[in-house]
Amino acid sequence: MFERLRQLYPPFLSLWREGPEITAVRPQEDGVVDPPTYETLEIETLFQVLDGTRTQIGRATLHRSLARPLRDRELILAKQEALRELQDDTALRQGLEGLLTNAARPDREAEFYKLLYCFFLGSVGSPVSAKEVRGYGYEAYVNGTRFVLETVEAARKLPQPRSPYLRQLLDTLRNFAGSRSHALMEGPVYRTEKRLLTREEKGWLPAIRFRPSLFKPGLIAALVAGLLLLWGVLPPLLDLSRPAIGVLWLFLLPLGVAYTPVVGSFDRDRFIYPLRRVFREDPAVHQVLEALGYLDELMSFLRFGDDFGHPVCLPKMLEDDRHRFIARELRNPILAKGDPDYVPNDVELDRHRLTFITGPNSGGKTAICKTVAQSQILAQIGCCIPAREAKLTVADRIFYQVPEVSALTSGEGRFAAELRHTKRIFLAATPRSLVILDELAEGTTYEERLKISYDIMEGFHKKGCTTILVTHNHELVDKFIRQGIGQAKQVEFVGDHPTHRLIDGISRVSHADRVAKEVGFSREDIERYLEGGES
Repeated sequence: MFERLRQLYPPFLSLWREGPEITAVRPQEDGVVDPPTYETLEIETLFQVLDGTRTQIGRATLHRSLARPLRDRELILAKQEALRELQDDTALRQGLEGLLTNAARPDREAEFYKLLYCFFLGSVGSPVSAKEVRGYGYEAYVNGTRFVLETVEAARKLPQPRSPYLRQLLDTLRNFAGSRSHALMEGPVYRTEKRLLTREEKGWLPAIRFRPSLFKPGLIAALVAGLLLLWGVLPPLLDLSRPAIGVLWLFLLPLGVAYTPVVGSFDRDRFIYPLRRVFREDPAVHQVLEALGYLDELMSFLRFGDDFGHPVCLPKMLEDDRHRFIARELRNPILAKGDPDYVPNDVELDRHRLTFITGPNSGGKTAICKTVAQSQILAQIGCCIPAREAKLTVADRIFYQVPEVSALTSGEGRFAAELRHTKRIFLAATPRSLVILDELAEGTTYEERLKISYDIMEGFHKKGCTTILVTHNHELVDKFIRQGIGQAKQVEFVGDHPTHRLIDGISRVSHADRVAKEVGFSREDIERYLEGGES
C-alpha cells in the first residue's frame, strides 16, 4: 500500500528546494479537486480544522492529501483499516503518540531540516536570512541525525500491527536501520581524500574520523606536544635567550586563535555538507520521512474524530460505476466542530442523478452543498466524516461552481465566463463525478436563463454524474420534476427563520425583503438615507 502511495506522490525532499513548505503540493487541473473547486470549498480552512499533526512532515502530508485526494478505493480502505486498528489498540496508539511527540521536539525534526537546508556561517558571520545560521553545523548535525535515529528506534519497539498499511509504514522506519545513511548517522564517519566511509566501509584504509565537535582530543594533544617540543628543542638550537623565547610565544599565539575557524570550516566543508547531500538524495531517507508523515496524518484523523463533538464514522466505500453518496445526520466538518447546536441533515444522492435545492437566501443551501463535497473529500483521504453513518463511492472528480465575476481584461462578459467554466466541468465529468452548481446562466435575461439552464441540466442528466443545482428558479425545477427527472429539496423556514434542515419540496419564496432589512438596505432604509437619516 505504501508503495502505491509513493507512486502517486513524489517525496517531499524532492520538492523542497529551500526547506519544509506546507503548501508545496497544490491541486491539479485534472485532479479529483481542481484549483477553482479547491478555493470554493475552503480546503485551506478544512485543513486547519483537521490538522492535529505533531510534525512538519505530518502537516505537509495532510495538506497534500487534501489538495490531491485519492481515487484508489483500495488505498482508502487500507487507511480506514489502519484507523480502526489504532482506535482499538490503545498500546499501539500511545506508542505512536510518544514517537511523534519526541520527533516534534524543537531540537529534533526542525534541526534535521536545518541540517539539510541551512548555511553555516562559522563564528564571525551574521545571519541575514532564516537559512543562515551561526556556527559550523555541529548542533544541527547531532540533533538532526538523532531525530531520525530515535524515530527508527522508537518504531522498532512498537508492537507489530495487523493492518498492512500500518505495518508497511512501521516496517519502513524499522528497515532504515539497515541502510547506509543510518550507518553514517550512527557513526563513526570517516573520510579519505575522495569519499565518506562508514565503519564497515573503512576497513584498513587510512582515513580521518569525524567528531561532530570542535573539541578534538587527538588533534589538541598533537598540537600541545608539538608546542612543548618547540619549547624544549628550538631555543637551544637557535641559541635564544629567555626574552627571545617570550617573543617566540607571541608568534605561536595566532595558532590557537586560528584553531576554531580552521577545524570548524574543515568539518563543515569536508563532512557536514557532504553528509547532508547524501541524506537529501538518499531514497531511504525520503521513505522514512514519508512514512513518518503518513503515521502523523493517521493520528490527526483520530484526534479530529475525538474532538469533533458530534458523531463521526468511517464511511462504507461502495464499488459502483457511478457516483453515490448516502449519509445520515451529516454535519459540516468546519462549521459544526465545537457547535453543539449545529443541525444535521440526511443526504441521499443515489437513485436520482439530478438534485435541485431551492429556498430563500441565508437558508443554508450553500452550507449543505459544501458539507457534501467536503465530506466526500474527507472520505477520499481515508478520514472519518461527520455523520452517524454513511456509504459512498469514490468520486473521480469533484466540481463546485459558483457565479463568476469576469475580469475587465478577459474580453468577455459574466455570462460567457460562467458558461465557459460550466462547459469545462461538463466535458471533464463522468458518471463517477460529483458536480455542484450554485446557480446557472447568470448575467442574461430570465427567459434565456431558463432555457440554457434546462439544456445544461439535461446534458448533465444524460452524462449520469451526480449533479446538484442550487437555484431560485423554481420554474426550472418544476419542469424537470414534471418529467420525473431528479429530486427536489428545499431548505426549511419557520416563519421568517431558517431551521437549516433540508426537506422535500420546491421553495417559491425568496425572503429577499427580510435579508434587505437585516443588512439595512430595504426600501424603508433607502428612503431614510435619502432623507438624511443615519448611515
